[in-house]
Amino acid sequence: MKIFVDADSCPRDARELTLRTARRRGIPAVFAANRPVPGIIGENVTMEICPSGDNSADDRIVELAEPGDLAISRDIALAKRLLEKDVAVIDDRGRVFSRDNINELLSLRNFTVGLAENGLGVERTANYGKKERKTFADSLDRILVKLLKN
Repeated sequence: MKIFVDADSCPRDARELTLRTARRRGIPAVFAANRPVPGIIGENVTMEICPSGDNSADDRIVELAEPGDLAISRDIALAKRLLEKDVAVIDDRGRVFSRDNINELLSLRNFTVGLAENGLGVERTANYGKKERKTFADSLDRILVKLLKN
């Protein structure tokens, strides 16, 4: 089992929490991004620097991930690709993506992108604070316990 992190958009707090959790549990962690991300070092930790370009980090995560792994990403299209490979996926705020909710979330995302492309206001994601960090930590632990049991 490995933990994959879409590090381009992952908040520092979520990255640090993921690193600590991976170290504590002895799980390899792979961070993928188009640029080096500070602080991604340590035993069983890999920083995958991907070529610049659309979806190169996403493609690398999909390439490396295997059934039973966990991925952390807020990219709903990437989450769908990973779920199709039987990889568990959560976002950096603790939302769990599943086969039951991914199509609805992707449809909502596409609708929101369409509104933005037509110049209509788009709701922005709130700041990442203690509440979001706690929800993420709880989801991360819950999913890891479930995956490690299998």
